[in-house]
Order: sequence, then C-alpha cells, then structure tokens
Amino acid sequence: ADGGGPAPAETPGRAEVFATVVDTFLEKLVAAGSYQRFVSCYRCFYKLQPQLTKSIYDQFISQLQTSIKEEIQEVKNEGNLEELFSSLDKIVEEAKGREEPAWRPSGIPEQDVRGAVVPYLLKHRCHLRRALRDRQQECRKVAESVLAGRDRIAELQQLIQARQQAWQ
Repeated sequence: ADGGGPAPAETPGRAEVFATVVDTFLEKLVAAGSYQRFVSCYRCFYKLQPQLTKSIYDQFISQLQTSIKEEIQEVKNEGNLEELFSSLDKIVEEAKGREEPAWRPSGIPEQDVRGAVVPYLLKHRCHLRRALRDRQQECRKVAESVLAGRDRIAELQQLIQARQQAWQ
C-alpha cells in the first residue's frame, strides 16, 4: 500500500559527491599512469632493474596520490568547502517546499530590477485601488448624509417660514 517500490535512498550531500569525484579522479589518474606505460617509458632501465623499476613506480604513484589528496584538502580548507557544501545542501532542502521558482539574474540589470519591482508595484497598486474604493464609498455615504441634512434643513426652513407667516 506504500507505492509498491522500495523507499528512495537518501541523496548524498555535496561533500560526499565531491569526495567521490576526487576518488574517481585519482583512480583514473592511476589507471592512466599504469605500470605498463611507466615501463614503456623507461624500457632500458626496466631491462636492467625490473624490481627497482616496480619499486620506483609504486613510490611515485603513492606520493602522487598523497600529494594530490593533500592539495585538494588544502583547497577544501582554504575555501571552507565542507561548510559551503553543507549550507548549500540546507538551502536546497529548504527550497524543496517552495512553490515559486527561485530568482535568477538574467545579466541585464533593467530586466532584473523590473522582474523584482513590478510584482511589488502591482501588489501595491491593488492595495491602493482597494483603499480608493473604500474611501469613495465613505465619501458617497458622507455626501448622502450631507444631502439628507440639506433636505432636512430645507424642510425646517419651510416649516419655519410657514409658522412665521401663520404667526404674522
């Protein structure tokens, strides 16, 4: 009843993906610099000292891998990559529930400003129109009460004139 398939595996973080890419790079680098290629470059030396050639190759590859790992770790430390990767993962996780797309600059400042300001201005215009409609409605009610007051004053004036004429 839960969909019939296994639950999706948790996606690895960016730091884990980066570490995997680095490991894959090192594997391919070692494969590209295979022992056979090394021997083909130093054929004369290999013929004289095959065991020493193998030892030199092993040391070279080991030092190369260590050097590359240290360099990459230094870059990760200097750039604070671990923290940046985790904060990027958090941002992506927070954005999953968002319905509207994230804003991306187009490279044209006028368009970017228009894209950011126009929705705000349209919302503000809608609010102002609603406020105007409310004020116009209030003004109509006040005008109606003023007219009703004038009519009442006119009636009272006529009543006063009628009583004044009757009294004279």
